[in-house]
Amino acid sequence: MVPLIVVLLLALLLFGAGFALKALWWIAVIVLAVWLLGFIIRPAGHGGRKGRWYRW
Repeated sequence: MVPLIVVLLLALLLFGAGFALKALWWIAVIVLAVWLLGFIIRPAGHGGRKGRWYRW
């Protein structure tokens, strides 16, 4: 009975890790898209120059 529980817990752990990694990939893709859009869509800074869209 113990090996069956261990196998089921391992399968649950791997399923959870796979779901979390897939979610993190989607978040990374969205952040990359926003970051790239920041280079395309930049507000005008002082003196008509293109400014940075982020503060740092």
